[in-house]
Order: sequence, then C-alpha cells, then structure tokens
Amino acid sequence: MTPALCRDCDWHAAEPSDRDDCPRCGSARLVRHVELFALAIAHVDADAFYASVEKRDRPELADRPVIVGGGRRGVVTAACYLARRSGVRAAMPMFKALALCRNAVVIRPDMAKYAAVGRALRALMQRLTPLVEPLSIDEAVLDLSGTEALHGAPPAVVLARLARTVESELGVTISIGLAPNRMLAKMAAERDKPRGFAVIGAGEAAQVLAPLPVGALPGIGPKAAARLVMQGFPTLGALAALTPAEATARLGEHGPELAAFARGEDRRAVVPERAARSLSAETTFETDLAVLAELERALWPLAEKLSARLKAKGLAAAGVVLKLKTASFVLRTRHARLAVPTQLAETLFDAVRPLLAKEATGTRFRLIGIGAEPLVPGETADRGDLADPDAPRRVAMDRALDALRARFGAGVVRRGRSLG
Repeated sequence: MTPALCRDCDWHAAEPSDRDDCPRCGSARLVRHVELFALAIAHVDADAFYASVEKRDRPELADRPVIVGGGRRGVVTAACYLARRSGVRAAMPMFKALALCRNAVVIRPDMAKYAAVGRALRALMQRLTPLVEPLSIDEAVLDLSGTEALHGAPPAVVLARLARTVESELGVTISIGLAPNRMLAKMAAERDKPRGFAVIGAGEAAQVLAPLPVGALPGIGPKAAARLVMQGFPTLGALAALTPAEATARLGEHGPELAAFARGEDRRAVVPERAARSLSAETTFETDLAVLAELERALWPLAEKLSARLKAKGLAAAGVVLKLKTASFVLRTRHARLAVPTQLAETLFDAVRPLLAKEATGTRFRLIGIGAEPLVPGETADRGDLADPDAPRRVAMDRALDALRARFGAGVVRRGRSLG
C-alpha cells in the first residue's frame, strides 16, 4: 500500500487509489510515497525568499521578473523564478543579470524586513519541534521524531500544514524535503521547487542517487565536482562503490564520509543552535578603486559596522580577515590573528590596514570587506595589560559613543576618519 497525503487539506490515507485528486477537497496536489508516514527529518527552504517578500509587498510585480540586488556594479542577492528562467542567479554581477533579463524590476535589499519575516518563519517551525537547526535566514532542518502524539498526525501531515500556514500568515511559499536524514532531506527539497513537497526514502536512496552527477551532492561545488570527475568519479554511484579503505586512499581523510553521503547515509544530528563562526561586512564600489587612501576610507565604515555587529551578538574578534575582489572578479582574502580579542572598530581597522597596504600595489578593486574570525565570547575583549595599558580608556570612550548614538541616533557623533 502506498500512503497518500493531500497538501491542501488534512486528508491522508495508507490505502492505494487510482485517483489523481483528493477525495476530500479535489486538489491535485497529492504526495504519495511508501515511506511517507515513517519519515521525520525535514528540510524547509523558502522559495526565492527576498524576491518573494518583495512581491508580497508589491502585488503588481506578481507576473514580473524581480531581482533583489545593488546597482549595476553590485551583485544579485536574490532572483524570483521568472528571472531565473532567463539565467539570472544569486551572486551574479548585476550587469550580467540585466543583460540576461532586460525587463527585470530591480529592488534594493531591505535586510531588516527580510530578517523579520525570517524570524516569523522560524517561530512557526519551532512550534512543531524544538529540534530546529537554522541554516540561513530562510532555511532550516527539522527533526520531528516523536511528535506524532503531540500533533495528532504524522510529520508529513504537520509539514503540509506548516506550508499552508506560511502562505496564509507570511505571504511567502516554502519547499519541503522529507527523508530519513538531513542530507537526503535537503536533496529532496531541491527536487520540487517552488512550493514543493518531495520525499526520498531510505529504501530507495542508493538507487535514486547513483545516476546523479557528483555535483548534486550538497556541499560539492563546481571546482570540487570537476576534481572528482577527473579522479574517475563522474556520478554518485561511482563514489558510493568505494570501500572506506579505498575512499581514504583515493580521496583523503574525508573520503569515507563522502562515499557514505553518496550512498544516502548521513548520521549528523539536528542541532537546534549553531554557533556563528564568523561575522563580516563588505561593500561593492560604484567605480573600481586602487589607491590605498581611497580603499582605507571605504574600509573604515565597514570596521564600524562589524564592531556594532560583534557587540550586538556579544562576541569578539580573535582574528581579522580582509576580503578584496579585483576588477576581473578574482577574490583575495588575507588573515591576521589579534594579540587580544576586540570589539573596537579602531582596533579592527588598525589590524587590517597592514594587510590592505600589501595588496594596494596598483591593482584595481571592485569590492572590499572586513571579517572577524575566529569568534570568541565578548567578555574576553579589549582587556588591558602591561603591553596595552590604554585599552580601558578606549573601551570607555567607545561605550560613551555607543550611548550617545543609542539615545540620539547613529549620526549624532562620528569619528574624524568618517569625514574623509
């Protein structure tokens, strides 16, 4: 018997049926799978999230291709499915996106609005289970094991209800992947976008994955896929055939895990909270910059922004990262450890300046960024010692500036460097 579920109402049954529509509501959106009501790991992903939020707020754009991103020298942050049909993709330079989709409506990102909708989406997921692991602002993996008694329905039915609630309350759509583990759930979620609900069962995993290209495996990017193909692994089936000893010999220490993934095996648990590993801030220039002084002027406000983010999250930087992208789109990253963790913009800036000076040798850059990595608890930051007895004074001054900004607005007081 093949269980069936209607995604538009709560009808579900284990009896086989030749009907193509729901016997209760007449909907054609039925899900059928032999393991449908035995699976509990779900991957939930909002469809073209930023663009969908903008279309929700501007209904007149429902049938128009929408790109969320910066000016012509920026990059695509998100694109709706109409724009994607023209070849537009996230992280694509804006000028290329507009050449592919000339009638697109371009909207500047409103991250505060997207974050608010993302928090509401996460709250809806957390009503279903405490085991919700956020992966991004609009994406998470859920473990609904043991929740059937609580909700009076198996996880598949509860997830279909979630999709309807998200549409009615938040005005955006989600795609759901249901599987026995998190990797297969993510792959399932990608199979039926947008507004999808797909299932990959344990019994079929190896057969479903075997013919797929190695690049279909989550976490395998184009470069890694190309290397695997050159090593003789064009498909997941070829990887899956490796024994642990063979995988180690040919692919290194992570080879056995990679081969296990290719067989559909994944023992990773769903962890409700993931600690941030880095924070950063970056900007794309309207025109390429090459002069050190101009690059430093662009870097300072990013250091201030990164400092504010560290304080807001109660974290400190134990190291700094400089990110540069050349006019020909070549990415450069440079790292430096800090003697003492910091939250101060001035310290972050001073640590990155030498890295920037070494790179500013005439190359023209289109993007600059500053990051904090690794992150440590905020209480370890900016402690004075014999080597830096002035640290307490700098911290006190910084806190005084923060207090003024909190009371009178961000622009009430600025450092002289900001006026350059």
